Amino acid sequence: MAIFKILVLLLSLSCFCQAQLSPSFYDQTCPNALSTIRSSIRTAISRERRMAASLIRLHFHDCFVNGCDASVMLVATPTMESERDSLANFQSARGFEVIDQAKSAVESVCPGVVSCADIIAVAARDASEYVGGPRYNVKVGRRDSTNAFRAIADSGDLPNFRASLNDLSELFLKKGLNTRDLVALSGAHTLGQSQCLTFKGRLYDNSSDIDAGFSSTRKRRCPVNGGDTTLAPLDQVTPNSFDNNYYRNLMQKKGLLETDQVLFGTGASTDSIVTEYSRNPSRFASDFGAAMIKMGDIQTLIGSDGQIRRICSAVN
Repeated sequence: MAIFKILVLLLSLSCFCQAQLSPSFYDQTCPNALSTIRSSIRTAISRERRMAASLIRLHFHDCFVNGCDASVMLVATPTMESERDSLANFQSARGFEVIDQAKSAVESVCPGVVSCADIIAVAARDASEYVGGPRYNVKVGRRDSTNAFRAIADSGDLPNFRASLNDLSELFLKKGLNTRDLVALSGAHTLGQSQCLTFKGRLYDNSSDIDAGFSSTRKRRCPVNGGDTTLAPLDQVTPNSFDNNYYRNLMQKKGLLETDQVLFGTGASTDSIVTEYSRNPSRFASDFGAAMIKMGDIQTLIGSDGQIRRICSAVN
């Protein structure tokens, strides 16, 4: 009887280990999975460099709404609302077709093996690397959700562009991410663009937390009336390169969004982290990679939970 119990325990531990996320999860079942994804992502970014920022953001928006489960990819049906239509994503989130293309490429190699959730996570890493950011080890083995969660997306699990530092800190803490993670992940705004609607208020409210020259330059493309969907680079100096210039901008009161600038200048603990990253790009890159890995662990579906979708936009 004792031997039988030990065997059962060993078997259960074996199953538990196999169900955990790991960089080597597909080594036996689909050894070319990661290289296939990487090739597809690099092709997409070579065609449109801005796509790197979009793919990193897509991973963030997937993970913060009910976990890293590719629920953000699902399109609406008569019985399910889509996260794509949430306030934070509608006409803003991008890269869905790039993930679909990567999924198609992987399916041609290993049908029914690699999840869309993993493809999103790997794509974010590959996007970072392609534009000069860190190449960190992505843990894989996630499974895909069978539902979307628009109500959660609209209830505050995705940061509002006017969120206070306290609001941001509480949200990240709820997701298991600390203050350093918050500052490091915010550094993704070294890439990409934002619509005037998201920062116009800062330009015209005579705020003291924005550089006057920077504000004047931005006003040229973002008039007080109109132009809400006009795009502006989050980092005006190196908008298509992953570097630490974002933090230098914050120290000069040149953060584009309120949620950027609140990280520096308030006397909070984030001030010292911003200063550190502005001086030490290697530390920023290292912490960014670590925070992305940590974010990728949020509420993952593993083992027999969820499913491996055949196409990312619909449940099987």
